[in-house]
Amino acid sequence: MFDTDKGKTLLHLARAAIAGELGFISHDLPRTGWLEEPGATFVTLTLHDQLRGCIGSLEARRSLLEDVRANAVAAAFRDPRFTPLGKEEFAKVVIEVSLLSPPQPIDFTSEQDALAQLDPGLDGVILEYGMHRATYLPQVWAQLSDPRSFIEHLKAKAGLPEDFWSDDIKLSRYRVQKFEEVV
Repeated sequence: MFDTDKGKTLLHLARAAIAGELGFISHDLPRTGWLEEPGATFVTLTLHDQLRGCIGSLEARRSLLEDVRANAVAAAFRDPRFTPLGKEEFAKVVIEVSLLSPPQPIDFTSEQDALAQLDPGLDGVILEYGMHRATYLPQVWAQLSDPRSFIEHLKAKAGLPEDFWSDDIKLSRYRVQKFEEVV
């Protein structure tokens, strides 16, 4: 199946899942084999070019079908940064689905070495330190194009000081196939 067809299917599934939660009727698509394979997705909602919700999975632990539906509903109704999406916003919200590759650990000797290994615009990054964990999708590079700034903001998102560094920090990278509704 072509990626654009996959994208249309994933976007339809995300919108249909949100519609169902709002009480709207939406037709389901026929199940295909690739949707039953394990997959990890992030679903991002924007309203008037502003973030309205973003929830996802970093690792494939359920079928792609289940993952995109669950993350769409969570992005619309359970992102703690926002109030639940209302019926009046539903028609105006733009949905983006990012299909993640498996995360790959980054081996580094220092913060500078880690920064030098990042591929701005392409790498999604997971930062882990003890109980602290955060990720930025590759799309975030559009706002934070400098690797140092990207990692500083990622540390802050994880609840760490921007200037914090430890040899115990773990970084992983992943890539995404991004599909966005056309408005």
